[in-house]
Amino acid sequence: MKVNQFVIIGLGRFGSSLGTELMRLGNEVLGVDRDEEKVQDLSHILTHAVVADATEEEVLRSIGARNFDCGIVAIGDDVQASILATILLKDLGVKKVVAKAVSDLHGRVLERIGVDRIIYPERDMGIRVAHQLVSPNLLDYIELSQQYTIAELAVPQCLSGKSLDDVNPRGRFGCSIVAINKPKGIIIAPVAKDVLTIDDVMVVIGTNVQIEQFQDSIRQ
Repeated sequence: MKVNQFVIIGLGRFGSSLGTELMRLGNEVLGVDRDEEKVQDLSHILTHAVVADATEEEVLRSIGARNFDCGIVAIGDDVQASILATILLKDLGVKKVVAKAVSDLHGRVLERIGVDRIIYPERDMGIRVAHQLVSPNLLDYIELSQQYTIAELAVPQCLSGKSLDDVNPRGRFGCSIVAINKPKGIIIAPVAKDVLTIDDVMVVIGTNVQIEQFQDSIRQ
């Protein structure tokens, strides 16, 4: 796997969690924050962590921000600082800029700036938790677009021992099981003869309506 280099501006709960996971996945991460305590806490976890004001262009130039594969603005408590840092990363020519938004208005401003991806951590987590609460078999839920979703569904008792041909979600509902996570490993692109068991997790892709219909059919 290619090692990518990330610069994360803002080391609050979201930024620190993101940086820690990126490091675990084998990437290089530079963390930037004005709070010395936050930087100190992550200095032994990230590749580098520096105390700096990322709303100053010279600061971003001095740390070589333009050379990173991706710049992530994870500032959540200061919308003005978030927007300024984002503009500077774009102006410096960072290849990909991702920014956290704390509101729809904040997100619209970031979109106008030309951010490559806008993340709404609180909103997105709320949506995922809501779906998990109303669907007992739903383990995770990722919205790909307004129409399409990837969902992880625990195999209920009613499907245990059945093959994908027996379940036939594509023929019955239009959604597809694209992977089966079994205790001994994951099956990518399973075939019709693969059999589900109670300990398996199905990875399903389809429209929101298709997946909801499939969930309703297996709800216990």
